[in-house]
Amino acid sequence: MDEKIRLSHGDGGADTQRLIRNVFYQYFNDSSSNAMPDSFVFEARQSKLAYTTDSFVVKPLLFRGGNIGKLAICGTINDLATAGAIPLFLSAGFIIEEGFSIEKLQLIAKSMRDVCEQTRAKIVTGDTKIVERGSADGLFINTSGIGLVSEFYTARQAEQGDEIIITGGIAEHGASILLDRYDLGIETELESDCAPMCCLINDLGENLKQVKLMKDPTRGGIATALNEIALEQRLDVELDEQSIPVKSEVHAISDILGIDPLYLACEGRMLIVVEKGCGEKVLRLIEAIDNCSKAQIIGRFALGHHGMVYMKTFIGGKRIIPMLEGQMLPRIC
Repeated sequence: MDEKIRLSHGDGGADTQRLIRNVFYQYFNDSSSNAMPDSFVFEARQSKLAYTTDSFVVKPLLFRGGNIGKLAICGTINDLATAGAIPLFLSAGFIIEEGFSIEKLQLIAKSMRDVCEQTRAKIVTGDTKIVERGSADGLFINTSGIGLVSEFYTARQAEQGDEIIITGGIAEHGASILLDRYDLGIETELESDCAPMCCLINDLGENLKQVKLMKDPTRGGIATALNEIALEQRLDVELDEQSIPVKSEVHAISDILGIDPLYLACEGRMLIVVEKGCGEKVLRLIEAIDNCSKAQIIGRFALGHHGMVYMKTFIGGKRIIPMLEGQMLPRIC
């Protein structure tokens, strides 16, 4: 039977992983590597560079705390940051539906420029295509980026006891999209966490030597991101439920809709794996960084079943946290 693409193939969970492995990896992947990094690191003239690309189809285009333009630039910058890279140059490609508001397009472009000015990244090339009404749901954006990898950072294999830090409250982007998309009528000041995370690379400096790997928990939330890490590292991840920072508004929205915040996207957070015994030191440094005051150590690596994620609950039990299966929330980014 000829299987068809489903919305769940875009949610970042198990269906997405199967699609990547069964189609794109089959034709694009270097057979010598099994990794799926957010950015590809390579050397050029004695410098180490990172390259990444991403496409954005978020719905709605404008949401509390951001818009598709801000999200596109932050998303690409954050993928570079996972490789320890400071952004240098970006591209921006636009697919715009006939009839789209030029005023709204200017607002989106301004937000892209503002993030670039904040991070000193530059949009240096791009492309624009216009399609007929009904063909693009307003606006889609593709961005690519090249960044300079810090001399202090090299991704390494995790080991038993290594600690896991999240740089702030989880699920705020996903919960904000839910509020705006479905007009839930809930009065709250909650906003998307959408923000550039390259500040981590500059501000941690030499302390990046204690960092073994980084990943931004976008589609599928921290649950799916940690499952990907655990499988790749062939170690279990033990989480502490009481240490995971979740705003009360996020809990309330999740409870109303029957959604686990562990699976809702973050767009301005980073999961950071730190050498055993260095977690508290690195955490103190991260807490002093803008947008990271709520950072927490949320777990550690353990020997076990070669890739399981489980949580120690506040009542003393344990529950397995699987990768996202099926459809959660499409068009989150």
